[in-house]
Amino acid sequence: MARPERPAGPVPARPRSTTPLADYLDRPAPGAGPDYLVVPRGLAEAMPLRWQQVFAGLLADLHDAYGHLDWPDYRVVPSRWELLRDLDEEQLAAAGYVADLDPQGRLEYRDASGEAVPDPDGHRALAPVEESLPRPGDEVPPPRPAPVL
Repeated sequence: MARPERPAGPVPARPRSTTPLADYLDRPAPGAGPDYLVVPRGLAEAMPLRWQQVFAGLLADLHDAYGHLDWPDYRVVPSRWELLRDLDEEQLAAAGYVADLDPQGRLEYRDASGEAVPDPDGHRALAPVEESLPRPGDEVPPPRPAPVL
């Protein structure tokens, strides 16, 4: 039985996306939200040297291309989605909620507009938490290889 002829020229590659960064960040990824990408400095500085060189080059390109725009300063607060009932007074306030006793003496949660939260036991809010990732200069475990995309 004869083998089929192989087509001449390079084997066609799978088409690639024209929006690979958006494709990656549109799926759940640590530090990524709909409007921002946060890269903890302690982890970035702990990357292997080659990664740091590439990353620094990409950041330099980004800043060269868009540095002329009026960039705001950003305040990044480590936060997690937590149940209202698990938050302390400071976390509630930072998330835009208050807890108080209703006329019957039961704990009631209200949002920033003063509306009562209907299901406080199941309601989650993005609240500040203690930083859990290494800071610059902290010891960081070696990186785990990422799966091939």
